[in-house]
Order: sequence, then structure tokens, then C-alpha cells
Amino acid sequence: HHGMFLEPQEKKRSVKALVVKQAKKTCSCTPAKVKDWVFGFFPILQWLPKYKVREDLLGDLMSGVIVGVLLVPQSIAYSLLAGVEPIYGLYTSFFASLIYCIFGTSRHISVSIFGVTCLMMGQVVDREMERAGYDVEPAVLSVPPGAAARVNTTLSPVNGTWQELLCDRSCHAITVAVTVSFLAGVYQVAMGFFQVGFVSVYLSDSLLSGFVTGASYTVLTSQVKYLLGLDIPRSGGVGSLIVTWINIFKNIHKTNICDLITSFLCFLVLVPAKELNERFKSKLKAPIPVELVVVVAATLASHFGKLKETYGSSISGHIPTGFLPPRSPDWTLIPNLALDAVAIAVIGFAITVSLSEMFAKKHGYSVRANQEMYAIGFCNIIPSFFHCFTTSAALAKTLVKESTGCRTQVSGMVTSLVILLVLLVIAPLFYSLQKCVLAVITIVNLRGALRKFRDLPKMWHLSRVDTVIWGVTMAATALISTEIGLLVGVCFSMLCVIFRTQRPEAPLLGWVAESETYESLSAYKNLQTKPGIVVFRFEAPLYYINKECFKSTLYKQTGVNPVWVKAAKKKAAKRMLREKKMGSGDNQTSISMDFVTEPLEFHTIVIDCCAVQFLDTAGICTLKEVCKDYKEIDVHVLLAQCNPSVRSSLIRGEFFKEGEDHLLFHSVHQAVDFA
Repeated sequence: HHGMFLEPQEKKRSVKALVVKQAKKTCSCTPAKVKDWVFGFFPILQWLPKYKVREDLLGDLMSGVIVGVLLVPQSIAYSLLAGVEPIYGLYTSFFASLIYCIFGTSRHISVSIFGVTCLMMGQVVDREMERAGYDVEPAVLSVPPGAAARVNTTLSPVNGTWQELLCDRSCHAITVAVTVSFLAGVYQVAMGFFQVGFVSVYLSDSLLSGFVTGASYTVLTSQVKYLLGLDIPRSGGVGSLIVTWINIFKNIHKTNICDLITSFLCFLVLVPAKELNERFKSKLKAPIPVELVVVVAATLASHFGKLKETYGSSISGHIPTGFLPPRSPDWTLIPNLALDAVAIAVIGFAITVSLSEMFAKKHGYSVRANQEMYAIGFCNIIPSFFHCFTTSAALAKTLVKESTGCRTQVSGMVTSLVILLVLLVIAPLFYSLQKCVLAVITIVNLRGALRKFRDLPKMWHLSRVDTVIWGVTMAATALISTEIGLLVGVCFSMLCVIFRTQRPEAPLLGWVAESETYESLSAYKNLQTKPGIVVFRFEAPLYYINKECFKSTLYKQTGVNPVWVKAAKKKAAKRMLREKKMGSGDNQTSISMDFVTEPLEFHTIVIDCCAVQFLDTAGICTLKEVCKDYKEIDVHVLLAQCNPSVRSSLIRGEFFKEGEDHLLFHSVHQAVDFA
């Protein structure tokens, strides 16, 4: 046997030198470095001067206008979901589209209101409204004691002058929403600053898909009361979906027939039109803005038919024009809302980063995950001073944006201009718009998430573990709550990884004829084995969780448990000694001796460590124990194909006696030849 000698690289482990080097790199300030930092932090300074007007302007204008037209009714509808007035949804969409253009690195994603984060926001707003003493539904205004101390900066014209109002229900709701938005933005910027973009890897595609689907059912459930025109309290907390359905069925006899008929008619128009848009999107230059058509038609019908006065339909009410003066979040609410903002921040940046990377890969450019976190963080922090709530990237609007010719984030600026036009001129015209129409728009936009059930057979065929993660996350999010559902999904997916390493595959290997390759005997036919040699592969890291599994599987596959063999030898030896003392016959003694000295079928075990990524202390001790136990029954254990990390761990753990480190083989074939 000729050993292969590899000389390891010298590693400089001076912590002091590393810290000094990093400090110099971080603290040094040169004009070139300042320029790189500014251009990196404000990507718009890089791409806007190079903007190709002739090639890109037409596509950006078209996609910006279309997304803006779609965003207007959706912004109003999702405000209902977030528990705030419609005007705040328009503010949010305006500022988010504008700010992302400055800080974002993706050319295609649309940052605006997202249904899932609106749902989470609405649950927090409702809880805080109850805690402050307000009614959850705005039908009856109740001002709690001490409310007079809080002054609202919302101004309304009275007799031609501006007069400050006390902070009513609407004011407190948006105060809670902007405080949560501010905190979520701070968390996202902090994650970007500390370079923790890697956190998003813990939110797998199956987990996010299951979470969005489960949250979509909760969104759908929260909108059913508007479809039926029912005046029931909005449920929050654990089991809100079940409680809401119980309340709906208890009050179903109070259904407003006018709202029910309007909802049915809107579904009849929206669902087929959306299907046609999807089916013929390759032929249509732009999708039909059917939501805007429905909103305009429903508003006109409600206004001229006097549906509120005649049938008691619930309407959007007054939507003011212009902008409200800036106002800071309520710092006193931060202790109550700090934990709620964590889940919203994580979901917001996870959706944004995954969508931006997906479209960047599709169109052949790169995005920076940490800069995306800065971008979405500032899309929450800055607008929170202008009466806006949480935003993130939205898949449906991003797909529309991409399919209508978007080339750069100039389309986001155009979208902001469309919403600005609505804010300054058109908003009050939606006064008579029924809330059931907004609920229909919200539900119809959930179709993509609800259709995920159709992909389950394919997902099950690809990966059963991912399918189970999807199902558990979806069920927990829908049946328990959105925050707990996300936590359950993350914990369950991590447990799945742990369980897969706890009981991994551990086959015996056979030799492929006329080669130096060894493969699993259970997976392939016509493999050969060398007499007296067993080759065993453990396909996972060896650490404290699976150390017992490693030993039990090795003993089972080889058919020899050295502990039992040693125990049998000791027992037989004691029996022989006892029989000698008692003067028993020679026949029994010879039988016992034959049992003890019965030879094993093999003399060497080669452990293929190619799939062992790392060893911990328990893993090293386990290998030592296995080698020692087999050595006592005259079986040698050889290790092959250990990676540098495992080799280093074995050497540090004093696995080899002096002069034995040459028994660490670089290939299974080499180890078998040696054996």
C-alpha cells in the first residue's frame, strides 16, 4: 500500500490580525469608496443616467399606467382588509412605488399593498382598537376616556377654516398601522445593515407557498361578511377563521339581499374576465382593466340607485383629496407592537427578495438581497410618517408589470403619477362604492394562491417532505393564526431537516466491475463484493442526534454487533470455567469453545465518509467506540473519502494513534485494496 501525501494549507488564525484588517477596510474613507457606497445605496443613480429612452420608455409608460389603474381599486379594497380608511391605501401605494424606484435593485417587481401583510396588519389594528376601547367596526363611534388628550392631525374643512379634531376611531387605527409599519421597516433595515439576508433561506418555497395559501383562506373568510352585508365583529387571534364562520352562520338570516346580488354580479363579471386575461395574455398587448370598469359601474349604480338609502348597503364613504400633514408614529405603542412587527417584517422581506431574485434570474441580471432589505425597509419607514401602512412586493401585480413591457423602475414612477392623479382629483367620486364590491375584488385576486391545491400531486411526486411542509404550514396559518402558522412552518421545516439527518440512508456498497466505483447494493444490480470486506456508507453528518442511529444501522447492515459478540465470549468463558470446576465432560467444553471461536464472515469494515459533512464531539467519540469494539473482535475499521473538515476533526479529536494517520484513505477503492 502506497499512501497518498497531501500537505495541508497553512491557515492564519490570528484573530487580532483579522479584526485589524476588517477595521481598516470598514473605517477607511476614500473618494472612490464614498462614490461606490453612494451608488450602491441609491441604485437609481446608476441606471437612470443610462436610461435608454427610445428602447425602454414606451414599455415603462404602458406597464406603469396599467399597474396604476389596477392598483387604485385594489388599494381601496385592501385598506378594508387592513382595518383603515380607503385613502390610506392610496397613500401607501403612491409612496411605496416611488421610494422603491430610488432604493431597489430589481427592474421588474411591483412594491405596493400585499394581501397577506394587510391581513396581519388588520388583526393587529383590531386588537389595539379593542384594547383602546373603540368598537372594532366603525358603525358606532365611541371615544374612550382620555381620548381627548390625543389630538389628531387629520384636518377637515369646517366653514372654510381648518379645525383639529379629536383622535377618533379612524385616527387611532391608522396610528397603530403606521407604528407597526415603522417598526417593520426598522427591523428590515437592521437586517440589511447586519447582512442577515441569509435568513430568507429558512423560508423555503414550499413554506412560503403554504403560508400564503393559508393566509388567503383567512383573507377570504374576513371578506365574506361584506359579500353578505352582515354587521358582525371581526375576529382575531387563535382560531379566528373558525370563529368568523360560526358568526357568519349565526347571522346569515340578516343577509343584505342588495349586497348579495351586487357581489354575485361582480363575480360573474370579474372571474371570466380575469380568466380571459390569463388565457390570452400572449395575444393581448395589455390586460383588460376589468376591476376599474367594475368599480366605476358599481359606483354609478350605487349613487344613482341610492342603494345605501333604500337598501342599507354599506359604502366606502367620503375619500378626501390631497395629502395629510406628516405625522410621526405613536412611540408609546411600540412596546405593544414590537413583536407583531417581526412577523410582518420577515414575510415582507422574504416575499420581496424571492420575487426580485426570481425575475432577475429570468431576465439575466443580478439583485442584491441586502439592498432589497434596505429598499423594502425604507418603503415602510418613510411612508409611515405620511399615514401609510406596510408594503411588500406583490406577485400578481409584478406579473402584470412584466407582461406589459416593463423594462426599468421608471414604470414605478408612472404608477405613482397615476395614483397621484386619483388622490388629487378622482378619489371623492368613489363615495358611493359598496364595500361588497371591494370584497369581491380582494377575493378574486386570491385565485392564484387558492389554486395551489392543483399543484399538490406534482409537488408530492417531486418531494413528499416539501408537500407535508406545505400542508402543515397552510393548515396552521388558516386554522390557528398567521403569526403562529409562520412559526409552526419554520419549526416544522427545520425538524424535517433534522429528522432526515437523524435517520439517513446507510447502505452497503458493492464494486462496479472493471472500475474503481462503489455503489449501493440495494439500489443497483450486478455489483460485486470483495470477500472478507464490508463497505458501508453513512449519508449524513455524524453528530449527537444520529450517533445511535449510526451504530445500530452499522451493526444491522454488517450483521455483527461487537458488544454482543464480546458478551457472548465472556459468557461462554465463564461457563467453561464453571464446568471445569465442576468437572464436566470434555464434549460440552469443546462445543462451547467452538461457539466462541466461530469465525466472522469479514475481517475489515470500510466506512465511506463522502456524505459526512461534519463531525461533532459525539460523532468522533462514536467512531472511536466503534473502532475499539470491532478491534476487540479482530475486525479492522477503515475510513475513506473524508473531506478536509472531517479529517481535521479526527486529528484534533486524537482519533488516530501515533503513526496511524496513514490509514485515512482518499478513496474507497484504495481502502479496499489495502484491506
